[in-house]
Amino acid sequence: MAELITVDDPDDPRLCDYTGLTDVALRRRREPAEGLFIAEGEKVIRRAAAAGYAMRSMLLSAKWTDVMRDVIDEATAPVYLVAPELAERVTGYHVHRGALASMQREPLPDVRTLLAPASGDVRRVAVFEDIVDHANLGAAFRNAAALGVDAVLLTPRCADPLYRRAVKVSMGSVFHVPWTRFGSWPDDAGLLGAAGFTTAALCLSDRSITLDELVGRRYEKLALVFGTEGDGLTPEALVAADEHVRIPMDAGVDSLNVAAASAVAFYATRLTSG
Repeated sequence: MAELITVDDPDDPRLCDYTGLTDVALRRRREPAEGLFIAEGEKVIRRAAAAGYAMRSMLLSAKWTDVMRDVIDEATAPVYLVAPELAERVTGYHVHRGALASMQREPLPDVRTLLAPASGDVRRVAVFEDIVDHANLGAAFRNAAALGVDAVLLTPRCADPLYRRAVKVSMGSVFHVPWTRFGSWPDDAGLLGAAGFTTAALCLSDRSITLDELVGRRYEKLALVFGTEGDGLTPEALVAADEHVRIPMDAGVDSLNVAAASAVAFYATRLTSG
């Protein structure tokens, strides 16, 4: 059972994992470097623990101890009990979900390892190029989990899927979809072809086929590639892709938010993975 420790000093060094959670630039640098990430809320904490992530500590307001009792009983990390006002001073925002946990990151697998047959029947993957909005990335991970995507690959400049906002929006789905980062992009795009994947870039171009046409070709292994929120896919990524694919739309709308587009594409192509 975890040790319950009441803390009443916002500058207590034992709370350092939780300080300044609203400072995005700081968290981007600190969390990966220190090997931690923050899980927020009862469901997300449970899903992180169930996925095998080790807990470093937990920060709770007193009224949440009963709700989290089973997690506390199984944890070996310290649980810090704080007043809601102190939690807000430490984190920089109102912790309305009442519970935070600092979790230990796991090493990311190599792209080749993730795509290899030994990793399981990986036949449909999502590639996100330079997605910088944590909410969009979290939503896209939730779509991937819900719609049976086998793995997610991120380019080096993509946002951190284990950043608190991304984890929260994904409702913990980032813990259940295997993922990793390319070491270099688009130089490493060839790893997809080497593993037998056809790459389909979601874009508007003169050579685009419709999503329905892509589904009809029934590729055995398919990598769906999505670009950044503003400019879409880079010219280099488009050159590297085997297919260009568009989602037909009405009313003069030419594109969807990247998270929405991923949901449509994942739903349509799930038929090709069965």
